[in-house]
Amino acid sequence: MVLMVATAVVTANAQSVGDRFTSGQIKYEITSLSPNEVTVAINISPELTGEVTIPVTVEDGDGNTYTVTSIGFMGFYTCSALTQVNIPNSVTSIGDWAFCQCTNLSQINIPNSVTFIGDGAFYGCSALTQITIPNSVTSIGERAFCQCTNLSQINIPNSVTSYIHWKLDFCLLLCFNPNNHSKHC
Repeated sequence: MVLMVATAVVTANAQSVGDRFTSGQIKYEITSLSPNEVTVAINISPELTGEVTIPVTVEDGDGNTYTVTSIGFMGFYTCSALTQVNIPNSVTSIGDWAFCQCTNLSQINIPNSVTFIGDGAFYGCSALTQITIPNSVTSIGERAFCQCTNLSQINIPNSVTSYIHWKLDFCLLLCFNPNNHSKHC
């Protein structure tokens, strides 16, 4: 029992790479201490509902400030009550399966700072109807938009040099044009 209490204190007072803490309703994991940076950690949470704005910076339990630089692996996995997510310009990557099965996510704002969208990042986001990939993105993972059944428009800029055409499968029975990186149905 004493060991469990000590573990809880370490989690609340995060100060090492890999430590996790919660700020607001979002869980974060420290990825760097020089500079202080965090990723959005796995947030399987029914409390995350409606519109969520990820802040540029967050504080841990000790008052240390960290810049949010990524949405990590399964960051908002199955947070089905999310409807909109606003991502700050400090974020450079959206990790694998970050928004997987966020079935009510209808709006996502991807800033020009993002360069990477991971495998299955928006898999099963069936409420998404359109998405704009900014010119900063150079890589989109496999199945990034798979089973986005209501996605009727996606604009993929020429800056994207790493992608597999079938990552858009199941979005619609589709009209993807690999020559100009767009899909309009």
